Amino acid sequence: MPRATTPSSTELPSRSEPPARTVREPSAEPIVTLKMLVERLRTYLDADAIAEVERAYDYAASAHEGQMRRTGHPYITHPTAVAYILANMHMDHQTLMAALLHDVIEDTGVGKKTLRDRFGEDVADLVDGVSKLATIFQSRAEAQAENFQKMAMAMARDIRVILVKLADRLHNMRTIGALGVEKRTRIARETLDFYAPIANRLGMHDLRVEFEDLGFAALYPMRAERIARAVKAARRNRRELVVQIEQTLRDCLSHEQLEATVVGREKHLYSIYSKMKQKRKSFSEIMDVFAFRIVVDKVDTCYRVLGAVHNLYKPVAGRFKDYIAIPKANGYQSLHTTLFGMHGVPIEIQIRTHQMDAVANNGIAGHWLYKSEDDTGAGGVQGGGSHARARQWVKGLLELQQRAGDSMEFIENLKIDLFPDEVYVFTPKGRIFELPQGASPVDFAYAIHTDIGNTCVACRIDRRLAPLSSQLSSGQTVEVITAEDARPNPDWLSFVVTGKARSSIRHALKNQKVTESRALGRRLLNRSLANVSSSLKDIPEERMQAVLDELSFAQTEDLLEDIGLGNRMAYVIARRLVASDGAVAGAEDDSVAEAKGGSIAIRGTEGMVVTYGKCCYPLPGDPIVGHISSGRGLVIHRDTCRNLGDLRKKRDEILQAVRWSDRIEGEFSAELRVQVVPQKGVIAELAALITSLDASIEKINTEERNPRLSTVCIGLGVRDRVHLARIMRRLRALSSVISLSRSKN
Repeated sequence: MPRATTPSSTELPSRSEPPARTVREPSAEPIVTLKMLVERLRTYLDADAIAEVERAYDYAASAHEGQMRRTGHPYITHPTAVAYILANMHMDHQTLMAALLHDVIEDTGVGKKTLRDRFGEDVADLVDGVSKLATIFQSRAEAQAENFQKMAMAMARDIRVILVKLADRLHNMRTIGALGVEKRTRIARETLDFYAPIANRLGMHDLRVEFEDLGFAALYPMRAERIARAVKAARRNRRELVVQIEQTLRDCLSHEQLEATVVGREKHLYSIYSKMKQKRKSFSEIMDVFAFRIVVDKVDTCYRVLGAVHNLYKPVAGRFKDYIAIPKANGYQSLHTTLFGMHGVPIEIQIRTHQMDAVANNGIAGHWLYKSEDDTGAGGVQGGGSHARARQWVKGLLELQQRAGDSMEFIENLKIDLFPDEVYVFTPKGRIFELPQGASPVDFAYAIHTDIGNTCVACRIDRRLAPLSSQLSSGQTVEVITAEDARPNPDWLSFVVTGKARSSIRHALKNQKVTESRALGRRLLNRSLANVSSSLKDIPEERMQAVLDELSFAQTEDLLEDIGLGNRMAYVIARRLVASDGAVAGAEDDSVAEAKGGSIAIRGTEGMVVTYGKCCYPLPGDPIVGHISSGRGLVIHRDTCRNLGDLRKKRDEILQAVRWSDRIEGEFSAELRVQVVPQKGVIAELAALITSLDASIEKINTEERNPRLSTVCIGLGVRDRVHLARIMRRLRALSSVISLSRSKN
């Protein structure tokens, strides 16, 4: 098949200003040629597909003509090497074409339209997706996070984009020695922090291991060199024992007539370093463990092999994991067990099929198949396994992105998601969910569905009621109890661990605050308008729009939200709404009229825009005053609170006339100071009595004055002033209580 013509001069940029890719030092990485690439492709692609790849190579070579890498080689060697990495994963020809062209848009000025006309929509979209990721992690933290959000979007359109990007980063890491120390350190840190975990999340074990070892060597060259020398020395000392164990395993399986391949496994350098650092173990402790992999033909044989090796050596209790029945989130499947070998040597065994082994090593690229464009569009994936799991993960990324308040919150949640230690729990119907170590029932609820998380009020773990803050363990069955009118609790943020739960709670609380602040703003404004015998519904639409334009608000709800949050005074807005155009200017200097609209009724259900002063702990039944605080909304104090003194000296408009509603709901905080005789069990006695009177204990602090007298500060939740008075009467009746009083400032 004839080669395609090279790009015309009108399609390519001028050669007078090539990208700044100065030569530093030659690289030890072997150069991949087109001939080598084609020979590799002939093992799995047909002639037409190979011809398309060659056509893309010709175009890229012409586009990059005259450009050099820092290694001193022609720039075309880089995209060719990236394509070769993907060819080893048996990727389709469109992905290989995109790999060859991935720097054309960024470095040569060729537009996406030109690529679409020459190579089709799919290839152009892939190249454009990779190009948009070119600046990831190259500036301040906020920009890094925003660029990573681009990756999530590009992956959602076609997950092959991330595979090209991973291959691109792998070749750059292989040639990282050509870079300066500062840039080399930064790129190595990015690789360890993000690219290696992403490869792991997509099940690409071989890629992750190479990322980690290359990043480790670039970031900590001396540590990597010392561990490498120690591994080499240990390998010589262990060789005889490894061969002996390996042969014993083979003989055992042969005796049971089980066909299997037994190979010894060596931990890679970064894995050894991480375990030494995290588990505080010495090098010898880690290297004392011997690891082997047994690969068989089918799943049934895996379990038969497991029985055989357990008969050969005693298994270590609690160290068996069945990832075949319950695969990891990235599609990994295998049986893991640890045995007491000869002379008490610990032996780690992995048992899997050939197909599982391929997926474990290459993950999503292990069996890459595409449907026709009519079925799924570009990048549609056929079959389940790693592909379906990768799609699910990308879908989760998009949900995180949509709910995150900003790019930094997104990247924070993503980091949580990329470093899970798995816990497997079940729904009552037997559905399995994988959660990170330390996950709570709230994390589980959000993993099922966001609406279930937002409305959960309680849970049962293994059919028993349990706190929502409980840490889940593998194998537990969790049932979430919901209520239609329930809302997320801000306290959940202190114990949830999944990115989805954290972002969903923040998103719901933000929307809840907006709704509540608008409702409060409407009440405050209507009350101020009542002072001048008016209301919101009486304000002409033109007058409202004029005030909105003057204050730069898009709609009335935004103005009400600002009032509810305390950023604007309701009486000032009321005067603007009822004043004539000429009278508005002097309105703010007028004194506040006596409230004709009555005081605002506090019901206890207003939510986050009505708060209660921690200085005086107001309770239903106490005379109260409201204080508008910018950003916090309405703050309620007892009218005897000392903190109101300074406010009363200022203008009256910052205080609001408030009263308790006739129908009050919820719990209110109070604080008691109790003087007790120090004796064993006195705190438990106080707590038991308070709990028996249907009050919740929020905190208990003890300060010892002398051996005969201690003061205990108890924070508790009560319904109203009468409820607190009943508790105080019962506490005074205790023989250990000398005196008590309600805290006030």
